[in-house]
Amino acid sequence: MNQNKSRYSSLIYSLAALAGLIVVWQGVVLFTGVPRFILPPPALVFSAFVENWRLITDHGLVTFIEVILGLIIGIILGIATALQLEISPTARLFLRPILVFSQAIPVFALAPVLTLWLGYGLISKVTMAVLIIYFPVTSAFFDGLRKTPSGLLDLAKVMQATNLRTLFYLKIPAAMPSLLSGIRLAAVYAPIGATIGEWVGSSEGLGYLMLLANGRVKTDLMFAALFTLGALSIALYGIINVTINKFLFIYENSSNNNAF
Repeated sequence: MNQNKSRYSSLIYSLAALAGLIVVWQGVVLFTGVPRFILPPPALVFSAFVENWRLITDHGLVTFIEVILGLIIGIILGIATALQLEISPTARLFLRPILVFSQAIPVFALAPVLTLWLGYGLISKVTMAVLIIYFPVTSAFFDGLRKTPSGLLDLAKVMQATNLRTLFYLKIPAAMPSLLSGIRLAAVYAPIGATIGEWVGSSEGLGYLMLLANGRVKTDLMFAALFTLGALSIALYGIINVTINKFLFIYENSSNNNAF
């Protein structure tokens, strides 16, 4: 019951914050007299969304598919890499410098290269999303694996647990909160990666629609696409957060019922 109240309270505060943002937005438009082609009023943006909802939905579906595929692939690769780093000291010697070096290169600068190599289709956008979320997931999960309480590790040694059983029954459950944080970040970053890929080179998607609307001075449509992208990101974050929390709860309960 308390958890449901907390969720309702969060929803109410979120809606209140959104309403406040719209009021401030409308106030800026009214009191500054900014031209509509620079900052359209909220009503005009809503009207553009209603008039072009099918167009926005079609492009939004493309972006959604890119984001989902990027999330799935990036999370799987991040988890696999973190486990490999934890299991193999040799992998840590070779892979960690590569990971650090990869983050020294701005991911945004890779978008034109990916478009050149992989084309203007789905693959380059998914790859861009994977690259932007891969490191946060890998880093968060690996840090969690390395921070398993020493008391539990000592207990595992006393009970003569194998390295594999220690990994699955101690380290992974202890690292789940860190992995959850990494996946939460991934849910936020993935739409950014897909949109950047669409900006660089694409013929569909919300990023492409924003550029198209901007080039035709349809600022209201551009804002409608932008807010659709924001709503998509928030919805995706909420769904993933709820799903992973349930998975974490089930996983911890099942782990507690097992022994070495």
